Amino acid sequence: MIIAHFRTINLQVRYDEWVIGIQAEYGTVVNYLTNHRLQWGKRDNLSLLTSALDADEPISERSPSTIRSVDHKIPKVLPALPDDAPKYFIRDMPPEFLSIIQNDWPYSVPSEVEHTLIWTCIPIFHEELVAKSIFARIDQDGLCGFTGNTSPPPSPSTLPSCLPALAEWGVTMDKLVRSEKGTEEEEALVRRAGEEVHEFVRKRWDESRWETAWFVNPPVRRTVFHLRHELI
Repeated sequence: MIIAHFRTINLQVRYDEWVIGIQAEYGTVVNYLTNHRLQWGKRDNLSLLTSALDADEPISERSPSTIRSVDHKIPKVLPALPDDAPKYFIRDMPPEFLSIIQNDWPYSVPSEVEHTLIWTCIPIFHEELVAKSIFARIDQDGLCGFTGNTSPPPSPSTLPSCLPALAEWGVTMDKLVRSEKGTEEEEALVRRAGEEVHEFVRKRWDESRWETAWFVNPPVRRTVFHLRHELI
């Protein structure tokens, strides 16, 4: 099932205004990300929103980045991949291929909930992970999972009671794109397609301390098409 992620209307208006300023300075949002915001292999020191995980890492000063092109409207290429780089995203992904940051414009979640983005220059969807028989489903739904919860996630049957929270966006049951539950074999293949991401999330967010919901948009639904990222 695909449910679009939303900010409040007021925050979305502010975000749209911010994007206009970013485009004026950097040319495109992708240029902003590659020239400034994403610092591969380094701790995020740009976000005003902190993570509880920061306490487990060395303290560094949160200051404006100096990592920019001479002309930051010129696209900056992603890090060159060495010959021994993973073919696809793996649970033990080397940090130099990652930029893990807090979402500067988080979706509408409670204040105690963190919204983290995992950006990577390594493919997440790969033919060795996504079987041909489920490709259309993954291409529509993307990948998702839950960690740290001791009981099954809420049943999809509870969804209608949640939709009033999205009323200002006009979201109704008939507008949702949903895949029917597959056979046991198909469901196993779907789990296999997301297993590496799932295990990465479990490793980073200790299940004795965290409950997480993670989601990887399919390429057709990426808000930043040229870069791969996961939402936690």
